[in-house]
Amino acid sequence: MTEPAERPVRRWPLIPTLLVLAAVAVMIALGVWQLQRKSEKEALIALYQRNMAMSSLVAYPELPPVEDSFLYRKSSIVCLEPVRWDPRSGTDRKGKSGIRMIADCRTGAEGPGVLVDVGIGDDFAPPKWGGGTVQGTIVPGPEQPTVMARAMGKAVPARAMLVADAPVANLRPSGVPSADDTPNNHLAYAVQWFLFAAAALVIYILAVRRRLRP
Repeated sequence: MTEPAERPVRRWPLIPTLLVLAAVAVMIALGVWQLQRKSEKEALIALYQRNMAMSSLVAYPELPPVEDSFLYRKSSIVCLEPVRWDPRSGTDRKGKSGIRMIADCRTGAEGPGVLVDVGIGDDFAPPKWGGGTVQGTIVPGPEQPTVMARAMGKAVPARAMLVADAPVANLRPSGVPSADDTPNNHLAYAVQWFLFAAAALVIYILAVRRRLRP
């Protein structure tokens, strides 16, 4: 009478397990990095809030990129001539929608010039404004580099913009961005990465246990 053959011992697959553990480690590291970015963003928002509380004028930064210490500060420039208009959608200080009239101003013989938001209109027709002294708040400009451009090291230094305190004739004053509008979603991103890591680990363990089940 022959004895029954012994069942082969099934072991956890080595290479797939190492790959899953490596992926989980990467996701956990990304979650920790997002928590660090959260702290950095909170410190940046606090700096912006202190800047908004200052009433003294600062010299407008000549070249991009603009340091964070300049953003949301009051400044003044002399627009010799608006060389280009860039109408964009926006809201005035009462929350009414309209078209923001952004002028690319020449401030000297050379240089990139200064972007100035001179007010909100109801259509895309540029105002009849030939330049002059403008006082307002320095804010991030409308053209900011994308996350992909930053990651690839191809980001062009972003220009700031001056939002005029007083609009030019026939326009309404534009709403001034606030430091509180700065996005800080890093905690949510961190939680997502930690959940992805936990889900990947649980799914893999269940799949392997099912495979090893006699």
